[in-house]
Amino acid sequence: MQHNATDLRVFQETVWNYFHGHGRQMPWREPEPAGNFDAYKILVSEFMLQQTQVSRVVPKFQELIATFPTLASLATANLGAVLTTWSGLGYNRRAKFLHQTAQSLISKDGTWKSWNYEDLVACPGIGANTAGAILVYTYNQPVVFIETNIRTALIYHFFLGQENIPDTEIKQLVETTLDREQPRQWYWALMDYGSHLKTTVGNASRASKTYARQSTFQGSTRQIRGQIIRLLTVHTRTPQELATLIPDPRLQPVLVSLIQEDLITQTHHYKLA
Repeated sequence: MQHNATDLRVFQETVWNYFHGHGRQMPWREPEPAGNFDAYKILVSEFMLQQTQVSRVVPKFQELIATFPTLASLATANLGAVLTTWSGLGYNRRAKFLHQTAQSLISKDGTWKSWNYEDLVACPGIGANTAGAILVYTYNQPVVFIETNIRTALIYHFFLGQENIPDTEIKQLVETTLDREQPRQWYWALMDYGSHLKTTVGNASRASKTYARQSTFQGSTRQIRGQIIRLLTVHTRTPQELATLIPDPRLQPVLVSLIQEDLITQTHHYKLA
């Protein structure tokens, strides 16, 4: 679908104007003393921000960076320690994938080189869009990627009233409107503007072909998984203790799935991996 130059320019001006007046401050948006952006901090933030609101991510991000201040410290940590720090953020598999990713990206001498797209997508939990975001925010590369706030902004401006909009069409607009001189700031602006639209006019990304409604957390197996991890961050538990603390008939299959995913182990007691 073709869009005229005026519409594209108005969209860009709207996004920039919103950002200049209301851009959000986040710890991973702060440059290092030398003016560069820490790839490790960007990596952690991108894992944490998947399906999770910024307000919940910020304190956990700060806690994890304080506990594991470098990629090497995270890579060499015990998974149980990483899960303990992550606990409360939800989707604990992300913590495992982040831990594995750190191990994949760190070199044998404990340092790391500049990452490229191939390095990143080879890691667990990193797809094309997450890899793109890391390259943009770390190295200011004009890479095209899509996520829910970006979809919201573009659908609201260019596809309002339409349904089942494919990412291929949205991606074309991302590429067309991308500020190639300052892609990092442009994506910050686009993300903040999309987030603003969600809270004011609604989540336009529901019209995307890729949209999938998030299941209710309360009463879900996700909630049980989180309860188990949280209990095991304190100390090991016997099967009887867990059954008493979580009197739910779904407990046993959830425990089995957590063992299969190598998030917990069991001998006589259950404990974090």
